[in-house]
Amino acid sequence: MLFALICTDKPGALQARLDNRDDHIAFLKAMGDGLKAAGPFLDDDGNMTGSLVVIEASNRDEALAISEEDPYAKAGLFESVEIRPWNWVVKNPETA
Repeated sequence: MLFALICTDKPGALQARLDNRDDHIAFLKAMGDGLKAAGPFLDDDGNMTGSLVVIEASNRDEALAISEEDPYAKAGLFESVEIRPWNWVVKNPETA
């Protein structure tokens, strides 16, 4: 099952994001095929303000456990993390 992790940064936390970005990217790449998509949310000036990460997990508890291992989460970057089951209907390369 796919889960969308909708992560919102704490206000004024851009430097924490930048300081942990390399470790975050390495964490995502290490997920292999379990990672389906990822990228930052941006404000109107192009500054990163959060993350959208789509992962495969067997259930919500597993998705939560994965999200808690993200270096961004461990650094306390996020104000909130919403975990929502997601159905990839359009342009899903696995069903093309």
